[in-house]
Amino acid sequence: MTQTKGVIALLRKRFPKVRFEVKKIRTLGDVAADAPLQTLPRGLFAKELEQALERREIDLAVHSFKDLPAALAPGFAIAAITKREDPRDVLVSPKYPSLKALPKGARLGTSSPRRTAQLKAWRPDLDMQPVRGNVGTRIAKAGGPDFDGVVLAAAGIHRLGMQSHIREYIDPAICLPEPGQGALAVEIRADDDATRSIAAAADNKAARRAVTAEVAVLRALGGGCKTPIAAFAEQKGERLVLRAIVSDVQGKTVLRAKVSGAQSDPERLGKRLAKRLLDMGAAKVLAGAEQ
Repeated sequence: MTQTKGVIALLRKRFPKVRFEVKKIRTLGDVAADAPLQTLPRGLFAKELEQALERREIDLAVHSFKDLPAALAPGFAIAAITKREDPRDVLVSPKYPSLKALPKGARLGTSSPRRTAQLKAWRPDLDMQPVRGNVGTRIAKAGGPDFDGVVLAAAGIHRLGMQSHIREYIDPAICLPEPGQGALAVEIRADDDATRSIAAAADNKAARRAVTAEVAVLRALGGGCKTPIAAFAEQKGERLVLRAIVSDVQGKTVLRAKVSGAQSDPERLGKRLAKRLLDMGAAKVLAGAEQ
């Protein structure tokens, strides 16, 4: 809801005469709040919103980009990708100021296979435990008896104004973000040109380039919620630098690759990096992660 209200506030400034109404929809991902995230298909949080779009109950849907499937279903389109929040992961821990300060065998909460794999690769002694719930719930659990800390996306904490709970911004060299992390997607019906012209006001070109490259990696590798895949694109001058990793779930085998290229074709850049990872043996690693 916070994400949606932020996008609507931006659109209202550009289109003060347009009336916007926010409709709250509870998704299956919300209902299954205690289910391990890796057991849920990528795109589960978007399904009911797309069904509401299809029934014309709503005209646009706001998603965390990383909640979308790698490829949209026919009939839908992304009208805007918003200016990106900080894409990094963060540590929340009342007891410890950093990942390095965590004691041996520390219990660290996350339901992300991507985070689990990379943090286990960096520190095999960490005891990675699943944790679900909204941002507030997970922050509260970080201070409970079951965890020494939890790892979350910085973007959600920032949007809720809860930055005071962040103890450390995790270097992407340790934990590379998920494709699209920190960006919001505004989804519409593909044939709705009127809504497209309004929603496009929220589009950020730099975010669209970066996210397009990252998601192209994911799509080419065929990854989902169960697979530890990370990709992160950064603009360096006139070029786009794209990094990605593929790992097994325990972080014992981690493949890392990087490419750079012109900003004008981020999709091609993502496919090129995916091919490099496949040439390194990514398909075998991913097959093992899905078992």
